[in-house]
Amino acid sequence: MHVREGDGTMKRKLLAIGLGALMAISMAACGSSSSSSTSTASTAATSQAADTGSVVTDADAQSLAQSIKEDAGTTDGSLITVGFSQVGHESDWRTASTNSVKEAFSKDNGFDLQFVDCDNNSETQLQSVRNFIQQQVDYIIIDPIVSTGWDTVLTEAQDADIPVIVIDRTIDDSDKYTAWIGTDTKNEGLAAGAWLKDYAKAKGISDLNILVISGTTGSSAQIGRTEGFDQYVKSEGWNKLDEQTGDFTQDGGQQVMESYCKSYAGKFNVVVCQNDNEAFGAIDAMKAAGVSYGADGDVIVISFDACKAGLQMVLDGDINADFQCNPLQGPDCAKIVKALDAGQDVQKETFMAEPWYAHDDTVKSVSYTNNAGKDVTEDMIVVTQDIVDAGY
Repeated sequence: MHVREGDGTMKRKLLAIGLGALMAISMAACGSSSSSSTSTASTAATSQAADTGSVVTDADAQSLAQSIKEDAGTTDGSLITVGFSQVGHESDWRTASTNSVKEAFSKDNGFDLQFVDCDNNSETQLQSVRNFIQQQVDYIIIDPIVSTGWDTVLTEAQDADIPVIVIDRTIDDSDKYTAWIGTDTKNEGLAAGAWLKDYAKAKGISDLNILVISGTTGSSAQIGRTEGFDQYVKSEGWNKLDEQTGDFTQDGGQQVMESYCKSYAGKFNVVVCQNDNEAFGAIDAMKAAGVSYGADGDVIVISFDACKAGLQMVLDGDINADFQCNPLQGPDCAKIVKALDAGQDVQKETFMAEPWYAHDDTVKSVSYTNNAGKDVTEDMIVVTQDIVDAGY
């Protein structure tokens, strides 16, 4: 894919010419000096790789981070201006994602990052992108709150010759972005379903009565994890008692679970939370209601994200299995921007590698047909303290 040189890039070049002339005058009068600095970038986690598009491994990430260091700034010495419209700050995952982007797009790495926390408000997010367009930034990064309603503003960015890179969640109603980097959330849901099927069989559990605390309604993460897991609900004839959104927050997860404990007391034996923070809240609610859960309890707990605190709960036996959504996308996103700024082609899609975690080795691996239609078998990793310590 070839991307035209944007207005921001041209602006930097014109500015560089003017600065060059001024520097020449200044140097003739009183000499000159120069300095440079670099900064490290976050590395991507490794393990299972998606089977479509480009896949980022740990070795790739190390190489990308080093390349960002070596290629800091632009050839004319000016900074690349980037606007980043982030979902919000609702979870440990989101904090790790934001920090990864901020570290990779530092001034030491050649960037001027304009950051907006949209606090999970779609209108705020659309306006933030329009503001970036008005500011004539060189590139825009979007982590979309919801997957639809984007075509008009992406057309505006395209008309302004500002390339858009989408990270994490997907945009489903427009293709007017340059590149996407993230995870296949449907595969996460499929892997969770495959694990639960084998775990229940190994434990001799014939009837599964499931409560789901879903993520923000309309987000691609919620849609993908629900679609993947529901394939197993349908094919295995499981009983999904209820599904309500916790908006990916701990408070939301606790409130939904408190309601579930009253409405379905004694009727459920599986709780699926679509991220770790919801699981933290759900566990607090079950504990308060006297419901036993986890590896030694009556209720199987499944979560997604696998943040450090989530992995600790897997190690402790509070969460039975946790399916990672890798948030460390900053270095790879910065590499894409560097490539575009140099006039190079980039992949339309880049998938982060993700591992699956469990408290024990009851299920050693999961086999399923992934979202690309390929039959895969992937390891379940038993969590150790070293794994927790290395988590995000």
